[in-house]
Amino acid sequence: MGGRMAGAPGDKAWVASGNVAPLLVVDDVTLQYKTAEHLVTATWKVGFEVYAGERYVLLGPSGCGKTTLLKAIAGFMAPVAGSITLAGQSIARPGPDRMMVFQEFDQLLPWKTVLGNVMFPLLVNRRMPRKQAEDHARSLLAKVNLTRFEHVHPHMLSGGMKQRVAIARALAMEPAVLLMDEPFAALDALTRRKMQEELVALWEEVRFTVIFVTHSIEEALLIGSRILVLSPHPGRVKAELNAGHLGPADVGTPAFDKLQKHIHNLLFTDKIESDRPEAAHG
Repeated sequence: MGGRMAGAPGDKAWVASGNVAPLLVVDDVTLQYKTAEHLVTATWKVGFEVYAGERYVLLGPSGCGKTTLLKAIAGFMAPVAGSITLAGQSIARPGPDRMMVFQEFDQLLPWKTVLGNVMFPLLVNRRMPRKQAEDHARSLLAKVNLTRFEHVHPHMLSGGMKQRVAIARALAMEPAVLLMDEPFAALDALTRRKMQEELVALWEEVRFTVIFVTHSIEEALLIGSRILVLSPHPGRVKAELNAGHLGPADVGTPAFDKLQKHIHNLLFTDKIESDRPEAAHG
């Protein structure tokens, strides 16, 4: 299978026929979209597998197709070649089993309170009765430290608090995969670091599956258990690296610095990792 490398199963692996199987399979996916003047090839034969309970990071320079890949996984666009499957089923359209958190702060409904925003998808999708949805939403707001702000409207929240609400709202649906498109990029440096640490702490408690897009090497190392490094446009797989042994406490250590330097060299050279030669087509 060109461009795809199997990885280690996560803590809550999806089990099929008694065998641990990947939750998400992206198989030789080429993505294209049209502009007013051009047909743009965003990715070329990209492949990877994500297991349940993993923190999987898509890392690469601007324009390498990271966000386009996330949109395809979400079901907003179809590959022109290759396939994407979730729990063995082909992805054909958006669904509540894939929830997205965006970079923008205005993704919340301004006329609803914090509690109302988290409850909204549960009620619209008729996941549970109102009282149960309210209790469920409150439990998630407690996990992101926003209990005291449940009756506040979004315009009164800081950027970091708005992103916490967006994460709680997405997790309220208990999706198979949480998709995060550079959710902390617009935050100041101190808030961004705090949000990175809080996301990993939340994952330690809930153990959800997340695919996280970033162009920051340090952020990828802080958040990812595995990191897919993509080449400049059109995005191709350069390497897939394990980073689950690193965390915020490891910043500045030899192990952290070594992997950070290795990824930097991958991003700024034309070399494709030798263990993934099939990803070098095109």
